[in-house]
Amino acid sequence: MHQSNILSDSRNALRQTLALPTGGAAHFMVKLKNHARWTEALQSTVALWLFVLLIFLPMILQRHQGESWTGVALDCSTVFVSMGFAMVMFAASKATIDMPPLVRLPLRAAAVILAAAVNTTFDLMFQAWIAENVAAAWHSLPADFGRAYSSTLNYVLVFGVNMILFHVNYAKRAAISQERQLVEATQAAHNAQLTALRYQLNPHFLFNSLNSISALIVTGRNKDAEAMTDKLSSFLRSSLNADPSALIPLEEELALTEEYLEIESVRFGDRLDINVHCAPDACQALVPSFLVQPLVENAVKHGVAKSREPLAIEIEASIDGRALTITVSNGIPVETTGLSDLRGMMGAGVGLANVRRRLDAVYGPRATFTTERVDGRFVATIRVPEMKQAN
Repeated sequence: MHQSNILSDSRNALRQTLALPTGGAAHFMVKLKNHARWTEALQSTVALWLFVLLIFLPMILQRHQGESWTGVALDCSTVFVSMGFAMVMFAASKATIDMPPLVRLPLRAAAVILAAAVNTTFDLMFQAWIAENVAAAWHSLPADFGRAYSSTLNYVLVFGVNMILFHVNYAKRAAISQERQLVEATQAAHNAQLTALRYQLNPHFLFNSLNSISALIVTGRNKDAEAMTDKLSSFLRSSLNADPSALIPLEEELALTEEYLEIESVRFGDRLDINVHCAPDACQALVPSFLVQPLVENAVKHGVAKSREPLAIEIEASIDGRALTITVSNGIPVETTGLSDLRGMMGAGVGLANVRRRLDAVYGPRATFTTERVDGRFVATIRVPEMKQAN
């Protein structure tokens, strides 16, 4: 009954962590259109048409040779009208983003041709108005079908390039957004994995603690059982406040581990000797929460719990260069531990497997986790290169 409730709570907490906002197709389309931005369209349009003006400037100067600078200025001013038509064309480009390609491409092509035709019409009307009201010399400029055809063709090419730039800007921003979403999704999956592994530890540790309390009650050690229950409550409050996916200073992780050892000290009394050595720079190294506690729990389970003699649990942490090394060892006498027991200690158990998976999830292949027997002691070693320090 207790196990079912605990697992249910863990799953519920995990669901809350993984909950993601959802939206309909309309929300998706609005977000899609947001990649086509007016500011970027205006910037690319201004750059393109100023470049075109620069190319045609010698032709304009030759066309108005012998006139005052006013004629050249008036002729060049039409480029701003072309920019305006291009921005109207951008509205059509943005409106067709969510359409299928077979519909979107013809509509955009039609918008390009229409913009070119309207711009050519405006040029001819503007030329006629200037000739009648400002500069009579403009009457000599061509205004026949040949001028209209060549102007329309030129405008189709330039407006076509302008439309392509609109799409390039949109595609670039959409690609950046997609890459960002992929990174966020990967990070969310990564955090979900760490959360799942973290919630896996609570039932595992809690079951062992409850079994210990039950054993104390059965053997008549009710006061010890009560003290262990109080310490267990305090420990669980501290552990549940920790962010499963966050990195914490090693000194905080060791503080949680010492709370766990205080719980076990109620059970084992003088049989449990605890030695913690953490170098000052190592204590500030950032590690996943509940990384050391499973190793200590394994040492207690297979060391102190299986021996009638006082045994030491030693935790050492140091930094060599930028690599953090954490070792957890227990004092299992050679004569009391068989090879089969050692193999079970070194490879099995939820705690050790959990540590391996969490190290791999956070650090990848850079981090190593080894277990070995050294002079009759079971030693678990974590080594993480390029360790980050807390501020």
